[in-house]
Amino acid sequence: MNRNKQSNILGGIITFIFLVLLIFLSNVQLDKLSFLESAVNSIITPIQRVFTDLKYKIQGNSAYFTDIETLQTENKELKEINSKLETELRELESIKADNVTLQEYMNLTQKYADYNTIPAYVINKDISNYSSDLVINVGKQDGVEANMTVIADKGLVGHIISVTDHTAKVQVIVDPASTVSCNISTTEQSIICKGTLENNQILRASYIPTDAELIQGDNVYTSGVGGIYRKGILIGTIEEIITTSNVTDRYAVIKPAVDFSMVDTVLVINN
Repeated sequence: MNRNKQSNILGGIITFIFLVLLIFLSNVQLDKLSFLESAVNSIITPIQRVFTDLKYKIQGNSAYFTDIETLQTENKELKEINSKLETELRELESIKADNVTLQEYMNLTQKYADYNTIPAYVINKDISNYSSDLVINVGKQDGVEANMTVIADKGLVGHIISVTDHTAKVQVIVDPASTVSCNISTTEQSIICKGTLENNQILRASYIPTDAELIQGDNVYTSGVGGIYRKGILIGTIEEIITTSNVTDRYAVIKPAVDFSMVDTVLVINN
């Protein structure tokens, strides 16, 4: 009973408050509503702002993730384009290198048109004070044999010392074991040029006739004596003349015409 009575009293109070508010609102002047609206707005507006900011933040995050996906796609496409360009660049460099090689072959062939030659390029080098040789990419199946002369654009390289079906080893003239019979441009007298253990960039000319007049800067050519090298192939130039107390022991330092560390294309003279 008490609980029902309390509920009836509470219901009556709420009804009374509602009626009072209704009467108040029905009699209040319209211009007074602005104050009420302002009060309500002052409470509701911050709440709306919070929800609005949250909305924009969510939308912004969505745009951010959309941008990330777009950037990832574009990055992938750029990587593919870059990879393709790198491949094309390598192919272009390879074509360019082939063209340079072909041009060098053509220049060599024209320069040594009087010789029957086999073009080749160097695939390995071993230039040291103790031995100096090159390996070229032609061999027996190309008609290459031992003791054939090898030349480059600038002059004499050396001769073939061993051959396989597809490769050949060349002993270059600066090898300490190499010996070349030579002529000096100012005289037809023969001298001998050999490689040295001390320096793989020079030749030492010895057995110089006592009456031979050597001049610094003179060219040195193959003499054709010895059965390997044909006559008239440029070997190098006289860089220095070393005199001794015994005129028969004097010698000359010869700078080779060919830079063996840089040579890439050669011709093998087919005997």
